Amino acid sequence: MTLPPLYPIIDFSCFAAKPDPVLAIVRYADELIRAGATLIQLRDKSQPEQPKQFLSCARELRRVTWGIGTTPRATLIINDRVDICLAADADGVHLGQDDLSPQSARKIFDSMSETPTPWVPHPFASSPPQSSEFPSERVDEKKLLIGFSTHNLAQVREADALPVDYIAIGPVFATGSKANPDPVVGLEGVRQARRVTKKPLVAIGGITRQNCSQVKAAGADAVAVISDLLESPAKAVADFLRVLG
Repeated sequence: MTLPPLYPIIDFSCFAAKPDPVLAIVRYADELIRAGATLIQLRDKSQPEQPKQFLSCARELRRVTWGIGTTPRATLIINDRVDICLAADADGVHLGQDDLSPQSARKIFDSMSETPTPWVPHPFASSPPQSSEFPSERVDEKKLLIGFSTHNLAQVREADALPVDYIAIGPVFATGSKANPDPVVGLEGVRQARRVTKKPLVAIGGITRQNCSQVKAAGADAVAVISDLLESPAKAVADFLRVLG
């Protein structure tokens, strides 16, 4: 698979104070997509024991990322929750070190493929069929993606042997988006990760328009961003895409 250079993450907590957080997130996502983002991850760690809010938001994001037709406007990844990924018909899940294992997630995804469903072209596919309608018979299935977070070289090596589609490494720089962040790995951590895996590599943690070119030069295929997109989403996306190429 080929990752887009910009990997926006929408964290529910950034919108929790809004009168209607879900509506605010949907409008924000639409602005990101209109500006050129082709992948979005939704993260909500606020109420893990009450997933109704997370699911409602995920379903609304599926609607806005899908758009009209058979090809999604943007890929939708759900953080942590395989169940919400499936319930919202998202394109994949991103797992952390303490979440459900990638092996278990892949087994669940594979078991779902036993139920015939229409083939849906995935935007990461190398040669998606050119068709304006679903085929009348299933030709193939949308492969659900699995991403996996790592925070040191040993974890990257382990992840390289797991059934995951891409690996995230970080935090590259200090970040305020997590309550208890892992130790900073720095640009050297990205370089080391690049040397031990050929899987697509997403760098995360404290990445901005000012430092993203350094992260790309260190070997990252994509940069995950939360904070530096919030203030002016359309301009920020354009800036990132211009710098990342």
